[in-house]
Amino acid sequence: MKGILIFLVVFGLLVFVHEFGHFIVAKKSGILVREFSIGMGPKLFQIRRNPTTYTIRWLPLGGYVRLAGSDDESTLDPGMMVVLQLNDQKEVVRIDASESDMPIEGVPVQVTKADLVDKLVIEGYENGDENDPVTYHVNHDATIIEKNGTELIIAPRDTQFNQANVWQKLATNFAGPFMNIVLGFVVFLIWTFTVPGPATTTINSTMANSPARNAKIEAGDKIIAINGKKVNTFDQVSELIDQSKGKKMLFELEKNGSTRTVSIKPKARKIQKQTFYQIGIEAKSDENAIVKLKRGWNTAVSTTGLIFNAVGNLFEHFSLNKLSGPVGIYSQTSQVSQMGFTYILAFLGMISINLGIVNLIPIPGLDGGKLLLNLIELVRGKPISEEHEAIVELIGFGLLLVLIIAVTGNDIYRYFIK
Repeated sequence: MKGILIFLVVFGLLVFVHEFGHFIVAKKSGILVREFSIGMGPKLFQIRRNPTTYTIRWLPLGGYVRLAGSDDESTLDPGMMVVLQLNDQKEVVRIDASESDMPIEGVPVQVTKADLVDKLVIEGYENGDENDPVTYHVNHDATIIEKNGTELIIAPRDTQFNQANVWQKLATNFAGPFMNIVLGFVVFLIWTFTVPGPATTTINSTMANSPARNAKIEAGDKIIAINGKKVNTFDQVSELIDQSKGKKMLFELEKNGSTRTVSIKPKARKIQKQTFYQIGIEAKSDENAIVKLKRGWNTAVSTTGLIFNAVGNLFEHFSLNKLSGPVGIYSQTSQVSQMGFTYILAFLGMISINLGIVNLIPIPGLDGGKLLLNLIELVRGKPISEEHEAIVELIGFGLLLVLIIAVTGNDIYRYFIK
């Protein structure tokens, strides 16, 4: 149960931050955001703050942003019964198309023709009186209650995504992946303060019956050179010890302004069939805040580099085992949840950066595919036709769906069957 809850929090946070990126940049660009949803499935709660409707849905798996566009236009089919609420200027300000048993207060109309995109008019018969057709003008900021009960602002053409300039579309599409990468960096900067600071070359303690204890190395001794080679970091110390293959080493130590040299023979230790060499020392950590921040930043940068290399390697040598879907992420999250809070934070940071980078791959169906179309528009000086764009998106979505099914099946086999 703990693993499931942590997975829901991690997965939900990743998707929320991603969608929030699209949301905030779209609003700043003047693109109408009709709905910002947390969760999927049936609506649990909604609140509208002009012009966006914010909803919470029953399934706590992700969320989405509905930008006004040609694929999200509100339509009223001929013959549909609606209730229209009018303002003092006799403009329609609210349309109840839910066909529910509890309609809003207003005028019942049987629709014969409606245009909620360009002309902003509704034609029909008031109270079902077919002898008296009426035309209503719709307010630009009118709302419509859909069949599922969600109330959204209509999407006039001037508010739609495709009417924005290419730079606004680029920024909106890029914002989602970018926010995931930013989240990853923020998480690593938080993580660095939940663990001891970076190890220094100063000894904090030695293990009983270890080569270091036998050589009379003490707490406070600082390793300044090994076999005549200067060392500045504990990573250098560990690397030289492991490279010794058990041969005697000369450690130059400093304490209270005086130096001395001791000879130590590292001891071999096997871990999971691999041999490591140790002398039994624990380094003193550097708890300086600036040093910790630098460690967190460098960890995020190196993680980003590793993920870029992994994506490149995926294209060179494709394998389903190099990919993970929700099932794989759940299994990994469940394992990490047993290791403690700091491991969960590091995992969240890595997954968030990974999600951001993968979404930038120029494949239709991903944000990277949309960015590619935006760049083509920038070069051509005009957008690709909506028909061609729809075909590209459909093909890309189909291929992406096949890949998701394959990855999910492989994850189930790897983590629960094999």
